[in-house]
Amino acid sequence: MPVFEGLRLAIQTIVAHKLRSFFTLLGIIVSVGFLVAVVAVIQGMNAYVRDNVAGAIVGTNAFQIRRTPISVGLVDDEEWRQLQRRPIIAPEDVPFVARALPDAQAVALQSGWPTPQADVKWRNRTVGDVLIFGVTPPYVVVQDYAFAAGEAFSDVDVRERRPVAMLGWDVAEKLFDSPEQAIGQKIRVRTSQFTVKGVIAAKGTVLGQSWDGFVMLPITSFEAMYGRRRTTVISVKMASADAVAGGMARAEEAMRIAHRLRPGEGNDFTVDTAEGLITFWQNLTRVIFTVVPAVVAIGIVVGGIVIMNIMLMSVRERTREIGIRKSLGATHRDIRRQFLAESVTLTTIGGALGLLAGFALAQLVQLVSPLPALVTWWSALLALGLGAAVGLVFGVYPATRAARLDPIVALRYE
Repeated sequence: MPVFEGLRLAIQTIVAHKLRSFFTLLGIIVSVGFLVAVVAVIQGMNAYVRDNVAGAIVGTNAFQIRRTPISVGLVDDEEWRQLQRRPIIAPEDVPFVARALPDAQAVALQSGWPTPQADVKWRNRTVGDVLIFGVTPPYVVVQDYAFAAGEAFSDVDVRERRPVAMLGWDVAEKLFDSPEQAIGQKIRVRTSQFTVKGVIAAKGTVLGQSWDGFVMLPITSFEAMYGRRRTTVISVKMASADAVAGGMARAEEAMRIAHRLRPGEGNDFTVDTAEGLITFWQNLTRVIFTVVPAVVAIGIVVGGIVIMNIMLMSVRERTREIGIRKSLGATHRDIRRQFLAESVTLTTIGGALGLLAGFALAQLVQLVSPLPALVTWWSALLALGLGAAVGLVFGVYPATRAARLDPIVALRYE
């Protein structure tokens, strides 16, 4: 029997039994749809972290010198204890890095974890739980910040611990209604007053959380208020992406000199790029990828067993048809191919319907939540291939039983 003839007969049988075919495929549709939706959300998150979050945190064409790596959540207890014994990244380290990187666009120092939060007040208005950062003037260059009003800190502000502040867009809008009105006003952070010197233009939201709810202080003023953070960070911005790798190597050498590390002695600091954050996120999502296939496999096996039972029932219902076909010259191979084609066609249609259901579910998740979703070509091929594979595996036994029927016995079957 030609392949196309087998497909034609399979489609005719499916069309003739629409409702039974749908309920037969329900397990495949649900399993494949779940797989496609979960993969779409994870891939969307990966792309979002790569394109938006990583650059926003570390900076474009930038790297950071940190006490602990971004992927600190993936280390064991012994490694964690070793990390805790590292010295902090100190302001005294910045000149070493700056001298080693004369071609860098900016070398900044910023406060690190834990980032404090405080209520920020102006007259009778209060914005609660605002993130408070301490930075040096080049930090706005590293992060590509634009100003909606005012200007950045100066070196004099840092050196003299001046009580000045830069506001994120959200804080300025809630306190003053417009960025221009904020400039020169005095705000209160905890018990201290600061004069607003600049307002950073809006950066938008990430996963429903605003990037603009912060107040920046000169790092010296910040440390006078909060003390020195345990993970003060040096951020370096290079002129291009190609210059980052070389800059990281020179910065590492400069830091080893600054920390007086002997040859062969391990680094007591970490040099990280945005790729470190991306890798950290991908390692976390890989855990989900190990769980999802197990859940999907259960649904696929259950769906496959249902399909096999339905195909066995179909063989029994069509016993007389099989006998007639054999009496007219159909071979064992023709009968086997016919029922295999029907099984594979049925489950491939189920895979396609599951793909559509998964795509719809992913779009719904993206619509009602801040989670992005991205249906990739390989997940679509996986859905269709999974459907076809289930039909092939679970259709072999019913097709073989149909092919082995004795035509004389089959023709007598009522």
